[in-house]
Amino acid sequence: MQEKNDKTLQLANKLGIIIEKLRMDAGYTSRNLFADEYGLDDGNLYRIEKGQIELKFVTLLKIVHSLNMKFSDFAKLLEEELGEDFTLIDK
Repeated sequence: MQEKNDKTLQLANKLGIIIEKLRMDAGYTSRNLFADEYGLDDGNLYRIEKGQIELKFVTLLKIVHSLNMKFSDFAKLLEEELGEDFTLIDK
């Protein structure tokens, strides 16, 4: 099992912040409503938004598409939020 380190926790936190903001900006104030409409588990969505669990790529794509976004646009938001010096792998 992969150990969570500071960088993966930071990534999970930033992903959650972005997803929660985009969901609310799209007019979904309830995680339950959003999750139900797009076939997501509302409990997992809560934990994703709070940075408590690591997100599977397929689930991330589902969330991004449900927000009517291109993944490349989401990736740009994530890069901005993480900052230019962020890396997951130490060199």
